[in-house]
Amino acid sequence: MTSRRPAIALCLGLLAAFAVITPLVWVINTLDWGILMMFVAPFAVYGLIRLGRRLAEWAGVGPPPPSY
Repeated sequence: MTSRRPAIALCLGLLAAFAVITPLVWVINTLDWGILMMFVAPFAVYGLIRLGRRLAEWAGVGPPPPSY
């Protein structure tokens, strides 16, 4: 039986990205002070990248760890 972890990780990652990026883009686009959220956007993207790496590690599909 195949593992469902990769599919679960993908769904969770997409859901998290949608939940973070959609309100951020809406605030930037619609509110006058939204342009200040441009300073928050890099941290949000960085957090999503870290989440994606953690989910890939949990699912067992991530890249191998670096060998030093």
